[in-house]
Amino acid sequence: MPENIGIDQLNLLIKSAGGSWTAGITSVSELPPEEKKRRLGYNPSDGEETLEQRISASSAKVSAIKAGVAAAPSAFDWRNVNGQNYITSVKNQGGCGSCVSFGTTATVEAKFRIQRGNPSFAVDLSESSLFFCIGPATSASCSGGWYMTPAMDGFKNTGVPDEACFPYTDHQQACSQCGDSASRATKITGWHTISNAADLKTWISTNGPLATCFTVYDDFFSYKSGIYRHVTGGVAGGHCVSCVGYSDVGGFWICKNSWGTGFGESGYFCIAYGECGIDSTMWAVEGVVETGWLNNTRVIGLWTIDQDRNAWAYLTNIGWRRIAYDNDNIFFDMLRLLAAAKEGARPVNVYQENGIIKQVYVF
Repeated sequence: MPENIGIDQLNLLIKSAGGSWTAGITSVSELPPEEKKRRLGYNPSDGEETLEQRISASSAKVSAIKAGVAAAPSAFDWRNVNGQNYITSVKNQGGCGSCVSFGTTATVEAKFRIQRGNPSFAVDLSESSLFFCIGPATSASCSGGWYMTPAMDGFKNTGVPDEACFPYTDHQQACSQCGDSASRATKITGWHTISNAADLKTWISTNGPLATCFTVYDDFFSYKSGIYRHVTGGVAGGHCVSCVGYSDVGGFWICKNSWGTGFGESGYFCIAYGECGIDSTMWAVEGVVETGWLNNTRVIGLWTIDQDRNAWAYLTNIGWRRIAYDNDNIFFDMLRLLAAAKEGARPVNVYQENGIIKQVYVF
């Protein structure tokens, strides 16, 4: 919050400006200015737009963002899809400028749940591994922050293990992840940026959340509820989050923050279309690589068609997976094992490689 301005005065300024958000005491609003800045950390580099360029680009396409999109519903929220929440819990980056890691990881975790078609799928990936193990090669640090391109490349090329492999603490540290981190790593198949207004909504409503970044002004730290628009105060820095939904009626994006549940609307905030560079460019996770063992699952469905070696198994909490089609012996052996497991209601361990069942063990 701007210096010497109290919550009551800020709310009066918001009202005078015709704003539709409410200020209040949050998990970050009472911190000293330098501590507030430590909760940010986006420093665009290597081909990414500057914060100023993002603001200009967003402002220029507000009307396009507000326009209806035939391919997308007028409102969408991954926290409530037919009553199911696909978004993982709100985290707190604390006093380290690691927001890029948190915004990216939140987006990948949600994509994994959506890909599995399972909102209860247990996925909790290590922001520390991404930031402190992959990040330093491209200058990531608590004091200096990071930028999106190497974070997405890190998930694609190296992968990020589970949280237990390297639990997060909010201070600069050396990489100290578990010894078997490589075998526990989750990778993404690829990523790309989206700048077209219509495509942003279409992607969110059909594929999953998008990672995005924006300029934080001093008044944002006191955001409590409503649709945020900048009213007063200077630039504090850049910040990255995960955009999980939108509303054309209200004209806003819904974002998951990384300042704990004591900020905003239980850790989330709504921000107006075209505000603070939020929708200039967003980053899309194309898919999650599914390679590794799926243990103690059950076969509850089998499907095949009149094509050579084309059969699929439906696994509990996993979904449909194709049976390896390398040759007849492998294909029919695994199909026989899976059919026997289904018939006998017996648990199985399966090894999948990029979503293809390669090995089967029946209990």
